[in-house]
Amino acid sequence: MSNVVRFGVTPKMKPVSPKRSAVVAAIDVGTSKVVCMIARLEPQAPRDVLRRRSHGVRVLGFSHTAASGMKGGSVVDLVEAEEMIRNAIAIAENGAHLQLESAIVSLSGGRLGSERFIADIQLSGGAVGDADIARVLAAASRHSVRDGRAVLHALPISFALDAAAGIREPRGMLGHRFGVDMHMVTADVATVRNLMLSVERSHLNVEAMVSAPYAAGLAALADDEADLGAATIDLGAGTTTMAVFAGGRFVHADGFALGGYHVTMDLARGLNARIADAERIKAIYGSVLSGGSDERDMITVPPVGDDEREPPQFVSRAALTRIIKPRVEEILEMVRDRLASSPFAAEPRGRVVLTGGGSQLAGIADLAARILKRPVRIGRPLGLSGLPEAAKGPAFAVAAGLLVYPQAAHLEHFEPRRTRHLMTGTGGYMARVGRWLRESF
Repeated sequence: MSNVVRFGVTPKMKPVSPKRSAVVAAIDVGTSKVVCMIARLEPQAPRDVLRRRSHGVRVLGFSHTAASGMKGGSVVDLVEAEEMIRNAIAIAENGAHLQLESAIVSLSGGRLGSERFIADIQLSGGAVGDADIARVLAAASRHSVRDGRAVLHALPISFALDAAAGIREPRGMLGHRFGVDMHMVTADVATVRNLMLSVERSHLNVEAMVSAPYAAGLAALADDEADLGAATIDLGAGTTTMAVFAGGRFVHADGFALGGYHVTMDLARGLNARIADAERIKAIYGSVLSGGSDERDMITVPPVGDDEREPPQFVSRAALTRIIKPRVEEILEMVRDRLASSPFAAEPRGRVVLTGGGSQLAGIADLAARILKRPVRIGRPLGLSGLPEAAKGPAFAVAAGLLVYPQAAHLEHFEPRRTRHLMTGTGGYMARVGRWLRESF
């Protein structure tokens, strides 16, 4: 935790070796639910749709519980949040018959955002070597991210040599000025700290923190989609977050605190119903499509009070849609505006993949395609085995993506912040950078 407090850097995990198996755990802490998954990663040959995956993911333990103590993806009650996280961990551990020491954790709150930094250095020896790459990455990382923000991801997108940009593998190339284009994903440091604290108080180390929409993309996007340009929109209960991929790289993140919970609250108010009843009615009958028989289809709404003599009321399916649709349109219009000011605007044919519990509303893909003017599909976890039937839907894409993340962890750049013994020993910074370079590009 100390690094987050001191330097605003979240923990970074050791990449999983392409030749080794590993057991990993994922905790997706959302506003309405906590998901814990434990899986074994086993080396496998690349598959057609998922060429970038070095490992197969086999789920050993799974749990999902209702969340409490959370609002808009942030912890608002530490004791409640800790209790439900601990509960989710215990159920998954029992299913997998093992005890966890650490987990990869998702973050959807804290106003996710992207910062792009371009740094360049003068080359001394003419040809680009590992030390030059380490130097230019360090130069890009030193750009101080604004106070009160923590860095979740630091990803080099491409390198440049003199006038040539967009270079993927610069080693051995000749030039004078050597530059890097670096993508940093940041979030409010208080949100990051409190989420880490609630996991650590459940006696687990946080191995890495991953932004929820990036995790959703790792789980639900086929490689070709990421190569051609795509955006994953994770429609959560308290937040809507988005990740843009271009050229196979994660290039932009954004998010805001509006989501499915706001639809539920609109229903509770509009129907004069209890929140729990509004949530159930939304889950079973909720739709953004109006059909021909909707005025005649009647739904029972239990009374708010405990008075037995108070009769239930009946509302038509059309009336439900009239309450739900405006809020969903508002959320999708905000998504459209955020995407318009992102690199995704330059990908006119890029497709949008919807994940999260909110993507389960009937008709939402068609409505999103209309508002975003792009092809839209619902994204489910791809390439995982052993997933229980309940966890195969879009609501579990983030948790599944956290299990895929160790294979993408080598893309992250992490540098020590002004520690004394920078260059010493086999575990030293230069050795780590060398390994990072060998495995990254």
